[in-house]
Amino acid sequence: MLQGHQTWIFPSKPAIIASAAIGGPFEAQGNLAGDFDLLHGDIWLGQDSYEQAEKLLLEQACETAIKKAGLKKEDIQFFFSGDLINQIMPSSFTARTLAVPYLGIYGACSSSMEGLSLASAIIDGGFAQNALVGTSSHNAASEKQYRYPTEYGAQKPPTAQWTVTGAGAAVVARQGEGPRVIASTIGRVIDMGLSDPFNMGAAMAPAAVDTIQAHFRDLNISPNHYDLITTGDLGKVGHRIAGDLLTKHGLDIPVEKFTDCGLLMYKEDQPVIAGGSGCACVATTTFGHLLNRMRRGELNRMLVIATGALLSPMSYQQKESIPCVAHAVAIEM
Repeated sequence: MLQGHQTWIFPSKPAIIASAAIGGPFEAQGNLAGDFDLLHGDIWLGQDSYEQAEKLLLEQACETAIKKAGLKKEDIQFFFSGDLINQIMPSSFTARTLAVPYLGIYGACSSSMEGLSLASAIIDGGFAQNALVGTSSHNAASEKQYRYPTEYGAQKPPTAQWTVTGAGAAVVARQGEGPRVIASTIGRVIDMGLSDPFNMGAAMAPAAVDTIQAHFRDLNISPNHYDLITTGDLGKVGHRIAGDLLTKHGLDIPVEKFTDCGLLMYKEDQPVIAGGSGCACVATTTFGHLLNRMRRGELNRMLVIATGALLSPMSYQQKESIPCVAHAVAIEM
């Protein structure tokens, strides 16, 4: 049900009965390597293109999540997925492999929490018993599409981020054990006029702040309600901007509670510049590391705000600014 202006409350508290995270070779060297179900040593994954490799990552994440849930593909009523590639090709081709009813979504790097929100809504509304959520990204595929092919060797500014090669998936169910989805705040599109595709963190930070403010306003709670509040992929630059904006607006989140998946993913000595990014950044961190922490009893309540920059190569070439969105999901154990 709707509470406030833009927040959904789920009275039945849909359960995340299983989740999976698949990563690439760079992720295998990062902070969260132990929370991946499978790590690949080759970004090609034995495929003929980076896009085909990304599709395989997503297929593996979905199949692993379904298996961990003790289900079969036939038990999944709906599949929600989106990614960064033209016409969300990895998601649609994964849906072809799964052969389950499919709803393709596009929220750029906010797609994972957009999908989790929609899946929870249909589960809570009684329109399904089991729903699958997934998303993916691939460093080389995204660089080729949005910036320069990696083979070109273009130098990057300090604000640039490293797209995560990986995929995350989760099974949301009306019945079963696992972390529960309590509420979702659906974000507005915010555009502050930035147009630099090498500075996604700064572009997305205002959208994250707008959604965080809406969440606490709609639910009439404070940041102390959560053990952890994490944004999706603002990186070092965007995370600092978001913190400053929240303080300016009178919403002080304790430093020890406020983090970003793009900061958690990699080690300090990895050359990721301003941190991790991409659809798989928040998806693998949440569906892997963070849900594992909840299952171990380290976290009881968390708020995940996935941020997305809604640009395209065409919009950039036409000198458009970058509209951004953020969706927040409250999860409790």
